[in-house]
Amino acid sequence: MTKNEIADTLDEIATLLELEGENPFKTRAYQNGARSLEAMEAAEFSARIEAGTLGELKGFGEALVDKITKLHAAHAPAGLEFYAKLRARIPDGLIALLEVPSLGPKKIKALREQLGVESPEQLEAACKEGRVAALAGFGDKTQAKLLEGLANRAAYGKRHLWWDARAVAGPIVDGLRARPQVRRAEAAGSLRRGLETVGDLDFIVAADAGDAAAITDWFCAQPDVKEVTARGETKASVRFASGLQADLRIVPAEQFAFALHHFTGSKDHNVAMRQRALARGLSLSEWGLVPDAGEGTAKEKAERGLSLKAETEAELFEHLGLAFVPPELREGLGEIEVFERVAEAKGAAPRLIEPGDLRGAFHNHTTESDGRNTLAEMAAAAAALGWDYLGIADHSKASFQARGLDEARLAAQVKTIREFNAAGGAGVRLFAGVECDILTDGRLDYDDATFDALGLDYVVVSVHSAMTQAEDEMTRRIIRAIEHPRATMLGHATGRILLRREGYKVDLAKVIDAAIANRVIIELNAHPSRLDMDWRLWRRAAERGLMCSINPDAHEAAGLAHVAEGVRVARKGWLTREHVLNTRDLAGVERWFRERR
Repeated sequence: MTKNEIADTLDEIATLLELEGENPFKTRAYQNGARSLEAMEAAEFSARIEAGTLGELKGFGEALVDKITKLHAAHAPAGLEFYAKLRARIPDGLIALLEVPSLGPKKIKALREQLGVESPEQLEAACKEGRVAALAGFGDKTQAKLLEGLANRAAYGKRHLWWDARAVAGPIVDGLRARPQVRRAEAAGSLRRGLETVGDLDFIVAADAGDAAAITDWFCAQPDVKEVTARGETKASVRFASGLQADLRIVPAEQFAFALHHFTGSKDHNVAMRQRALARGLSLSEWGLVPDAGEGTAKEKAERGLSLKAETEAELFEHLGLAFVPPELREGLGEIEVFERVAEAKGAAPRLIEPGDLRGAFHNHTTESDGRNTLAEMAAAAAALGWDYLGIADHSKASFQARGLDEARLAAQVKTIREFNAAGGAGVRLFAGVECDILTDGRLDYDDATFDALGLDYVVVSVHSAMTQAEDEMTRRIIRAIEHPRATMLGHATGRILLRREGYKVDLAKVIDAAIANRVIIELNAHPSRLDMDWRLWRRAAERGLMCSINPDAHEAAGLAHVAEGVRVARKGWLTREHVLNTRDLAGVERWFRERR
């Protein structure tokens, strides 16, 4: 296991011990160990593990060093016997309670000891009976919040983050393509369209009917399949251990493009396409593009060879007088009209942004605040991605829970960044920034004199507290921050955490107006759990002149890769490279920051 994976495991051990009611000093030892590992450079950690000198460091007692050493040699937390036994003692329902907002280990322990609550279902019953509100430290408001959180959890539980769904779908697509019987294979549905969350997976395969059984056998035998819910000659449905559902459809090669288009969706896009086909005397379905008149179903007509030929989706679109519509844009939001004009040579198809267009990113954290890699390690990771620059934006002092930087620490970091660049760094230019808290009244976390003295390259302004303010109050708060001369970009515009927390109430139309008027960037936060600002708002905002920056909000070196998720969402928002600051070269970014200051 890696250093950061071990730190995660130590945090989990601390949480499990707290649920058991263990001595606070013992749980804190694991938490402190995790923080110390996060702050340590990977090279030092590896060297100390190899030399057996980890115990020389303050806070690393014999028992903790033993567990860390064993975890380092293991492939998963369960390889540590202490962890495996501890986890086995904790009911799964109690762990599930940690997913409920506003409910931490201490409150879960109290609910268990005083009300016997050991699962979300038992908590819901206790709340509805009013027993939770009667407990000391809870009350009516907490009880109401818990009921709301439980309702959200039930709704969210039906969907999965795109990033997680892709991790399941990718190996299956690769495996299908490697099967000798398979001619073509693709994932379809909301995964292919790049929606931020995915309800289920769809796989479309082109193969001969005689080979279908062997393909479905392979599909149903995947190691993470918990249940085969349906199975036929050319179809199969399974449920994975995560709860994610998946459907497999096997079609003849000549129907593949039609089936792929149909099951990619969306519903609104498909309705518009069917209407377009009907206007041309045709019927479009998963089976093909057949004459609307005449006897028989679309399937029967396709089987009789009456369908127009389409080896690819591009040919399908061409039959209907359209240029190829990228899957990300198939949401029934005017894409048909745009790509009709393209086909008629009345306009150019938008060249949507691609992952290779990015030259760097700006919202990133290091061990100076709540990041897990040092400045040098983050720079090296950026260089490995082929980037030209990287922005460092650790938290400001108001984010004390994230070890935010006070004025002196931030000044020292800026000095370190300047020295790093002067020494040639890792071949990557570092920009000195900060993620500055927007205080409850809209002021920034540092005063003007501090900003003047620091000479930062840029400032990301973000809300991290008082997220329950009324919409008009939150809107005024954010706009005041945007209007500050030092504000360069707005971070995670609504503060949402997908499948866990709704965003705070804010009038984004007014916020976008203020950002355009003040030449402030709004980021597209690419962390898979955020993807904020939402893709539905970007097309119109970008057309009006709003500049975007796709930022990973990386808290470790591996997190820089999340920009690929941001690019996918930017494509859904119709963004091109011209709309995104970090597609510019180093000179272009320097010019933007210089002019903004």
